[in-house]
Amino acid sequence: MSETKTTVLTQEGPEGIRYDFNEGCRVWVPEGAKWLVRLRDVETDTILFLEELIGSGMVRSFKRYYIPFEICVWKDGELIFTHLCDLRDREVLITMNLGGLGDHLAWIGHALAFVEKHKCRATLFIASYLIPLFEDEYPDIRFIGESDVGDRQYYAQYVVLVFFDDHHRICQPNDYRQSGLAHMGAYILGLPPQERRPRISVDEGGRPMEEPYVCIAAQASGLSKYWNNPRGWYDLVRFLKEKGYKVVCIDAMRIAGPTAALRPIPHGTQDETGVRPLTERARWLKHAEFFVGVSSGLSWLAWAAETPVVMISGYTEPYNEFYTPYRVINRNVCNSCANDVNIDLRMDDVFFCPRHKGTDRMFECSIGISFTQVKAVIETIPGFGEFDQ
Repeated sequence: MSETKTTVLTQEGPEGIRYDFNEGCRVWVPEGAKWLVRLRDVETDTILFLEELIGSGMVRSFKRYYIPFEICVWKDGELIFTHLCDLRDREVLITMNLGGLGDHLAWIGHALAFVEKHKCRATLFIASYLIPLFEDEYPDIRFIGESDVGDRQYYAQYVVLVFFDDHHRICQPNDYRQSGLAHMGAYILGLPPQERRPRISVDEGGRPMEEPYVCIAAQASGLSKYWNNPRGWYDLVRFLKEKGYKVVCIDAMRIAGPTAALRPIPHGTQDETGVRPLTERARWLKHAEFFVGVSSGLSWLAWAAETPVVMISGYTEPYNEFYTPYRVINRNVCNSCANDVNIDLRMDDVFFCPRHKGTDRMFECSIGISFTQVKAVIETIPGFGEFDQ
């Protein structure tokens, strides 16, 4: 697609041409000639853009995710400029700051693999509260927040986010609901789709308690992600305590949810709720026997801390998150609407249940996950029950 707005691009070519790869391939040509601009995907040998310009103008690729672009520019019929996108030793910005905790942990491993593959000088723009989790683990990567994002000129920029309405595949090569949260970052950055677990910093001090303990987190960003079985957490906590475990709740809030459906933390747990540094949360998780949670950021943090994760979710397909052998889903009830390409997520609807809202089947994807099913999965964890009193 072409743009007539004059934009100062970060790279300088011959004859006054400017270009860069900031959210797509962009080329600007000056007045005084008849130009032909071609953009080609080298990997697939596909011409993605070919247009003549009389006088000055800017062109920009329709695709904004990573593609190994080749730029060719003709002036008055003569080829005067060819450039192949090469990120080695270049300033590259990868932006993912609008994602939540789980999003960042799902994507940042892909960003790091991208940096390693291309040997670029990378800046990762992430949510500021997450920087302490990563900056000491990756000293060669520059992690920034909002205040630093415009402090230098970048050769290329790529945005890794969930693009809900990207029906024309401008920002991502496939639908995020099909690829899942775990893999979509890889697709955007042109990497093979696989899990890439990042290293994270963990507060010092070792075990926060001597007794064997299990961490849980019952809350999530929407009611559709909760374990809505009314007795589920109560029976689970009682069972774990009978088996000799302390049960520690590390949710951010003691009570959460919409006003019409407030949810307290599960009864009988040790209350370690509060908005605390994530490196402190990682310490609790690192030394836990295992973690029980839902499709939420703390489950991803437990995965990053290499703690066995029991994930209870009927709302998402198992491929949406990281692999865990302790995934709990009931296929006998409605399930996995979050990954149904025919359903658009409604972030503004706290009671989002697209198939059964307002009926007696609302949230049956998690109501139908029984304590018995969760218990049977937990009992397969190696070493479970050795503290049975």
